[in-house]
Amino acid sequence: MRIVIVDDSGLRATVLEDGLREAGYDDIHLVPPLGAWVAKLERMAPDVVLMDLGSPSRDSLEEMLAVSRALARPIAMFVDQSDDQMIGAAIDAGVSAYVVDGLRKERVKPILDLAIRRFNAFAKMQADLDEARSALADRKTIDRAKALLMKSRDLPEPEAYALLRSTAMNQGRKIVEVAEALITAHSLLGGTE
Repeated sequence: MRIVIVDDSGLRATVLEDGLREAGYDDIHLVPPLGAWVAKLERMAPDVVLMDLGSPSRDSLEEMLAVSRALARPIAMFVDQSDDQMIGAAIDAGVSAYVVDGLRKERVKPILDLAIRRFNAFAKMQADLDEARSALADRKTIDRAKALLMKSRDLPEPEAYALLRSTAMNQGRKIVEVAEALITAHSLLGGTE
């Protein structure tokens, strides 16, 4: 597992690195938060990012958001001081673990594990949500196509659905693809719903 430590303080980075090495990790890289460090992180493609920011500012949290969006990987953030607003901003930025005043090498492994588990749980929830949204959008498209068939061919709803389904099977396509094609054709022919 490739782990990147983002830190501008050599002492704190040493604590993180010692904790990781004692836990058996050896693919560890240190990146100071200077210059185009987000692009550098993208090129390194880490599996996990540990950030030690001491006292995070609004700018550092915006950079964290950029890291989170660019990498889509678990991020654990260590800070010395914080408040509710900063914690909320960190969570919104995609931080999987936010640790205040807890930088000790024996805590690094459990926090790393927590960040990975929370990231995976959130990613699964996001995938489930995306799937549900897609299914709902497909359902609406099929319902629109059924309504067009019911109106134009004077069919009851079960027969309109059966026609969409049999057409999809005959063409080796999904029902939603046939429904989209029907809606598009109807629109091109000047039809209104």
